[in-house]
Amino acid sequence: MALTDIDRNLLQRCLSGSPEGWRDFVNRFLGLFIHVVQHSAQSRSLTVSSEDIEDLCAEVFLALLDRDFAILRQFRGNSSLATYLCVISRRIIVRQLAQRRSAEAFGHISVSEAVLESIGANSTDIQRIEDQEHVGLMLDGLAEPEASIIRQFHLEGRSYREISDDLGIPENSIGPTLTRARARLRNRQVKL
Repeated sequence: MALTDIDRNLLQRCLSGSPEGWRDFVNRFLGLFIHVVQHSAQSRSLTVSSEDIEDLCAEVFLALLDRDFAILRQFRGNSSLATYLCVISRRIIVRQLAQRRSAEAFGHISVSEAVLESIGANSTDIQRIEDQEHVGLMLDGLAEPEASIIRQFHLEGRSYREISDDLGIPENSIGPTLTRARARLRNRQVKL
């Protein structure tokens, strides 16, 4: 299916920097991205919460906004815009899901209580100490409110909603903030 005039117009408005164009773009394709998240998770036998869905959709939108809409500027119109966005968002989401699985496997983010119970209390205490060291590295050089988000989520074990209420920030901004902090930590470890 070829690019429709409606999508061509929407794309042009986004690339020109129109706030209304971006709002319309988000409204038009948010459902598609939610579907891609759910389908990608289901095909990998993963369960995603509504917070996970919001986080993954936010990652897609951040990637689309990155470098002045570089991904959207690369679209050549050889397919429908929805098809292009489906492929792009799937790549982003699958990469994020793989990173989360890897982080869980290495203990960088929470795993289910059943798994922790099967490991035993001693290794949980050791992991908590290691995690505190990682959180300390993440906090190093961070400004507020990012530092508070990291501290409350990783050290205090607070939920996105609790952090949102405490700091007065949108709940859907917490996941991307945590993701960026983890990326900075990975970049620091690579440089060391």
